[in-house]
Amino acid sequence: MMPRVNGWSGALAALLFLVPRLSLGADDVAGAAQDLARRTVVWNRGPITVTYRNLSSLPDSRLTEVRQDFEAALPRNTDAAIPIEARITLSENTTDYLLIEEARAGAESQVWIARWKRAARSGAVSSPAAIEKRLVWEQDEPILDLAFPGTSLLVLSRSRITLYAPNGTTWQPKQSVPLPGGMPEPRDFRGHLRVNGTRLEVYLPGVACQGSVEPALTLDCRAGGEPWVLESGSQALLLANFTANRNYFDGRLVLQNGTRKSVTPFYSAAESGDPGNALWLLAMADGRTEVFDGTFQELGTIPGWGSDLAGISTRCSGGSQVLADRPANDEPDAIQAYSIVNRSAVSLAPPVTFSGPITALWPSLGSSAVAVSHDLATGKYAAYVLTVVCGP
Repeated sequence: MMPRVNGWSGALAALLFLVPRLSLGADDVAGAAQDLARRTVVWNRGPITVTYRNLSSLPDSRLTEVRQDFEAALPRNTDAAIPIEARITLSENTTDYLLIEEARAGAESQVWIARWKRAARSGAVSSPAAIEKRLVWEQDEPILDLAFPGTSLLVLSRSRITLYAPNGTTWQPKQSVPLPGGMPEPRDFRGHLRVNGTRLEVYLPGVACQGSVEPALTLDCRAGGEPWVLESGSQALLLANFTANRNYFDGRLVLQNGTRKSVTPFYSAAESGDPGNALWLLAMADGRTEVFDGTFQELGTIPGWGSDLAGISTRCSGGSQVLADRPANDEPDAIQAYSIVNRSAVSLAPPVTFSGPITALWPSLGSSAVAVSHDLATGKYAAYVLTVVCGP
């Protein structure tokens, strides 16, 4: 990448409204890049410095193609003319992919837009979707998380973890193991379950446990600051350090490739995006929801979400989605499904409401999530499985 050029006066958002009048049609990304190069050369044959950026849903590898095709179409020898500074943006609208070039040579500037048609996305569903909400378990003690090892149900409570076996349409207690005492007592006590086959991992404030669900429920817990594993659907995971005497993560991260990163404290995380163009969304402790790229560089903010996020994988709208709750002061509490398009949240399904605040939201089984609500009328804690169901 060339150094970033500052001081552009063009407003990209305004330019997109002028696409039909200003744009050039092309067959593909190579044709669009070559069209822009030819226009640039006709306008000014001076030496050119270009920066590139991707604001589309396409992976960054397509931006590399743009650079190669654009620069290959430029002449090898340039006249002793005024140098050109240009920025090329890969973007999109509902029907086309767009290449937008903003060029400046001295006091003169030009803008060109080349476009090519978006192909229909395989497996994408444009009809409305819905969130299916299924009550799984309720009890008086706070529910931290639950999981489904095989045909069984595993419920993580504040004081114990309990394994239930199916009994017709209900669940029958099979075995219960108490959790260790002496843990920190933050105001909003949190815990998380991970089940892989018969292997069990439990994350609690200042405590990590490992065990098994077969042939019997066993649990070996130890005090320490081991990072929690945060999964997002079936696609991605992070290691994050939990602040034991609070209810959030301190911002220290380890990515899947082993890279260590640091962000400000956050409550929850979800991944969304196409393979090779992943985006991470973090509900920050200060109330913002920040969008990060796959290397955890900040890209922007999504307004109006609460502190609980969960990434899931479905066939709706092309792949991965995010479930998010409402801000704490909104009543009644609700969870809504979103697709992330151009780093912005697009509603995928109407919200589902609850009779009390959401106290936990974790991804489950790839295409679903577990939501726990504190029913203010009965005082009970109710755990639901939420599944995004695509339209017909």
